[in-house]
Formats: sequence, C-alpha cells, structure tokens
Amino acid sequence: MDINSVKSLFTMISGEEDYEIYLPIIILSMSETERMLKAGADKNDIRLDFLSAAIANFRYVQLKASRDRTQAVMLGNALTSENESGTLRYAEKLMYSYMGMCSELIDCDGFVFSGFGKE
Repeated sequence: MDINSVKSLFTMISGEEDYEIYLPIIILSMSETERMLKAGADKNDIRLDFLSAAIANFRYVQLKASRDRTQAVMLGNALTSENESGTLRYAEKLMYSYMGMCSELIDCDGFVFSGFGKE
C-alpha cells in the first residue's frame, strides 16, 4: 500500500480536501487493511489502496456523524434528517464493495464493524 495513493483516494472519495487533519484515520485504515491481508497477499496491489481509502472514508463519516449529533444535542436541536444515516450507509456499502473487490487478497473475518441506527 502506498500512503500517498491512499491520501489521494481518500480525498477523491470523501470530498475532504484537507486530508492532513484526517491523517490518523488514514493511517488507521491502512493498518486495518494490513491486518486483513491473507498470507502471501501482494501488499502493493492497488486495490488495497482503494480499500484503505474506503475504510478511511467510512471512519471519517462515522466521526462526522458523531460530531453533528453531539453539536445538535448541545444546541438542543432535534435531528430529523435521515441524510447522515444515508451517508453512513453509503460509506459502509462502498467499503464492503471494495472488500469484495479485494476478496482474493483479504480475510474479512478479523474486521470489526460497529454501527448504530435503524435497520
């Protein structure tokens, strides 16, 4: 995996232009991807960069939704929009799509997913 490629892909997926603020999330996503690798998998396969960026985007959207919810609670606002949960669901689907694309390289059993919401 190439961190510069993952940063660029994260920017493209998330729309967040200042990726430096989210560098810890990007590094975490690369670590998560590395832990999923099957023995003997090619760590330089470009698909892993896309997967890492999608995981980073998912974590970014989780963080953003958490901030929005906290701010609304502090201001006493009711959250009536389904937009944030829709965005989170889309980020999750994108992440799992890239996991599928990397199925021959990774073992998803070790990936820890934790989500909250209506389903």
